[in-house]
Amino acid sequence: MSRIGRKPIPVPGGVNITIDGQRVSVKGPKGELQRTFHPEITLTLDNSTITVSRPSDEPRHKALHGLSRTLMANMVEGVTKGYVKQLEITGVGYKAELKPYGLLMSLGYSHTIEVKAPKSVKLSAPKPTQVVVEGADEEAVGRVASEIRRLPKPEPYK
Repeated sequence: MSRIGRKPIPVPGGVNITIDGQRVSVKGPKGELQRTFHPEITLTLDNSTITVSRPSDEPRHKALHGLSRTLMANMVEGVTKGYVKQLEITGVGYKAELKPYGLLMSLGYSHTIEVKAPKSVKLSAPKPTQVVVEGADEEAVGRVASEIRRLPKPEPYK
């Protein structure tokens, strides 16, 4: 049995989980997340713990077992604690400003770059050279952070 997949997931107080077949909805203080899991994986909710089970010991089922357990644990953690990525901008004249639509970044080009994030992700710039990406969905936070990280060309003299 998978070492990761067999661990039960504790559900903290204040988190509501609805399992409707393969569709799982998690609501908590930081937001609401929904995901559809693979049809061969079974999720059960018992006394504030979630267990993930698989039908057989095939390598494909073992991989889906660990993946599904990790995705479910990330959903629970995301709605309780949330996820934060902090990025630092280095370069002469590089800066980021917070605007109502997202971020306005000056990155050494002849123009500024507008960065817009999905509604589930919050962008902030506490300092001109620092960007903070926050949200309940780990996947969305990581995607937005990687898109921002890809924008500036590296400073060759620093």
